[in-house]
Amino acid sequence: MLSAGALRAHLLAARLAGPVATSREESLRSYRLFAARDPRVLLGLDPDWGWDEGDLLRLMADKCGVSADPGHVTGPDVIDPERTLAALEAFAGRLRQVAQARAPVLFGTGHPHRLLGFYASLTGALSAAGCDVLTPAQGRAVDVSTRFGVREYTLDYVRGVALVREPGSRPPGSATGAHTHSPLPVRVALGTLADAGGPLPELVVGDHGWVCGAGQLGFEAIGLADTDDPALFVGEAEGRVSVTVPLDDGVRSDYYRPLARYVLNRASLSA
Repeated sequence: MLSAGALRAHLLAARLAGPVATSREESLRSYRLFAARDPRVLLGLDPDWGWDEGDLLRLMADKCGVSADPGHVTGPDVIDPERTLAALEAFAGRLRQVAQARAPVLFGTGHPHRLLGFYASLTGALSAAGCDVLTPAQGRAVDVSTRFGVREYTLDYVRGVALVREPGSRPPGSATGAHTHSPLPVRVALGTLADAGGPLPELVVGDHGWVCGAGQLGFEAIGLADTDDPALFVGEAEGRVSVTVPLDDGVRSDYYRPLARYVLNRASLSA
């Protein structure tokens, strides 16, 4: 069993927490864009409060441990590993409750190259515990706005985890998908379930638009977020996201395996 101390050491060694690869410049730019209500960083969230850059910096300092000094504008950003551990505990607790209730769940990621394995470990354990891991709208086309214009992607599932890919780029079920922040895939998935009369997920798990898009629609959502993704933390502050785990979401995929083992253990689930 991986102890909290061992996981803390891993978080720092793998740069999942502590000084991370996400730069201070990237984070501050995201806060500026969020304050301007730029949809690229809102991730499907429609904030109730009037968040300005200072509000966001204070929130991220509280939730992630980034520097609250607005004069600190360069260098790597920082995530406090104790905040990551505390959020992972809450994340695991919610999974444990869902498993005990054998409730339906929906998983999706905008970071399939990095986080697919982490989520797939959780889907396997929840399925074994009797939860219905939902896979609605598989093969459906989703038009996503990108910096290159609107592009058509296809919604697919790998080991119970939703992702999007360019049509024809890979066979269905392959592990390679597109990096996206869009909330449109989760809206399509949830809309398909609603049109079919359910079942609807009791919990949505993921990142980026999967979490914020679901939370905005009133579904309970939990997920992972980096220092340049303030939307999930705003969603948590406003009550539309239940748990946001601060960590670097772009390191090597195998670095997330100890986190998956830790979460499964704390959730009393078997891998």
